[in-house]
Amino acid sequence: MKIYTRSGDAGETGLYGGQRIEKDDARVEAYGTLDELNAALGVAATLIDDGQVRDSIIELQQELFSAGWDLATPLTSDVPRLTARHTLRLENEIDLYETELPPLKNFILPGGSPGAAALHLARCVCRRAERRLVTLMHHEEINGELERYINRVSDYLFVIARVAAHRAGVSETTWTRS
Repeated sequence: MKIYTRSGDAGETGLYGGQRIEKDDARVEAYGTLDELNAALGVAATLIDDGQVRDSIIELQQELFSAGWDLATPLTSDVPRLTARHTLRLENEIDLYETELPPLKNFILPGGSPGAAALHLARCVCRRAERRLVTLMHHEEINGELERYINRVSDYLFVIARVAAHRAGVSETTWTRS
């Protein structure tokens, strides 16, 4: 199988099931941003030595790939979809990771260790993906759990970035008004 198909040379792409849409369609923007988030997480994973945190990131990448598949497939097609179980898994991990962190008393600046900084950047990409999902939802129906899940992913990335810095022994920098 060749990597190039030439079927997208005219500015269209195919959804799962064969439907053709423009490459700047809101659906493509949404799943493309999830793909970018997944790539950002891949970078972050290479910068983190902590095996538990790295494994958590890889598990998240697997789910995000499934979320992209979900978005690339019209609701009329019968494929596995993300469910509340996926969102609950993130909530449980957030709760577990937060037990090892000092409580937040101030806003913190993105940064810390290289891995933590990469996770903060991934969180920003996640927020953009969430905005793209909302835009898509104005035009067509999607799996409703995706919005909740992606919102929770950004919370998760904030917490896991703090954990990565904490476990690397790097202090967080608090925001001071200038």
